[in-house]
Parts: sequence; C-alpha cells; structure tokens
Amino acid sequence: MTLTNRALATESWNEAEAIDRAKQGDAEAFAFLYHRHKRRVYSLCLRMTGNTAEADDLAQEAFLQLFRKIATFRGESAFSTWLHRLSVNVVLMHLRRKGLPEVSLEETTEPTQEDGPKRDIGSPDLALIGSVDRVNLERAIHRLPPGYRTIFVLHDMEGYEHNEIAEMIRCSIGNSKSQLHKARMKLRDLLQLPHTQGAARS
Repeated sequence: MTLTNRALATESWNEAEAIDRAKQGDAEAFAFLYHRHKRRVYSLCLRMTGNTAEADDLAQEAFLQLFRKIATFRGESAFSTWLHRLSVNVVLMHLRRKGLPEVSLEETTEPTQEDGPKRDIGSPDLALIGSVDRVNLERAIHRLPPGYRTIFVLHDMEGYEHNEIAEMIRCSIGNSKSQLHKARMKLRDLLQLPHTQGAARS
C-alpha cells in the first residue's frame, strides 16, 4: 500500500478500529490516536504544570505510557476518559518526583475570616469561571501555587469529583474541598490585579 493509500485508509477509520489496530502494534493506528487526542492531552498538562516545556514533555510521556498500556484498555469507559486519567496520573507522578512546594493539605475545611463569608466550598464556582475572559483566567491559574492549581484544574476545569481527587493525590475529601476553596480565593485575588500587571509578567 502506498503512503497516499495508507493516509486515505486511516482517514476512514473510526476510533474503535484504531484502538483495536493499535493494540496489535499498528504504528499508523497509534499515530491516528495521537493526532486525535494530542491537543487535549497537552492542554491538560499545561494547565496542571503552568509550564509549556514541562507540558510538552509530559504530553509525550503520556502517549508513551499509552503505547505501553493500550492493550489494557477494556472499553469499560470512553477511550478519551481512560486516556485523560492516564495523563493526569503522569502529571501527578511528575509533580511528586519533582518535589514541588505545595500548600499544606492539613488545613481546615472551613474558610478563615480573611477568606470572606462561608459558602459551599465543594460546589462549582460558575461565577468565577464565567466572570473573566479565558486568557486572563489561564494566566491566573498558571500563577497559583502547585497544590492549589492541581485541585482547581482537576475539579473546576476537568470535572473530577472530590472523592476521585482525594484518591489521586492521596489526601482526604475534606482537604480536597479546602484546597479548592483556597485556590478559588487566590484566583479571585489574582484576577483583581490590573491587566497591565498580568500582561507585563507573562
């Protein structure tokens, strides 16, 4: 089969067919999956690390892990969900190995006096996400301390529940909720800075 014919063949694949072929070691099928999911995986890595170079390396590592582990995919969840969880685990392992300074996980689940009025700190903060343009929000997220950023990205942007986050980062559900609340408060502070200041630092 010529290169052109192979390209046409891969264009006609659906994801399920590509997964089956990739499990059998088909390099073109794996390339199909890579190109289909690379942007989302990279975006996840960038949000969690706040560093473009690290995000690029970790996205590559995630697909390397996919190549090694795709045979274990049983279809019990959507492939994108399975790959997403694999990518999150790759980033979390990197953060643990790097030993980034993280805020304490032993904090109370109730906001302090300085944090403002008490609220349901486990619910999505739709007002926060919808109140600013995406560029400013992404910039502010990158400036969060690593521990805060991880919780915020996993819960408010990627949709994980607190029990899932607690299992992934090895903390209690209460601590996950506390971290999320404090991340949101920190984000509010960062988003109130003049845009010119944020632009100057980017």
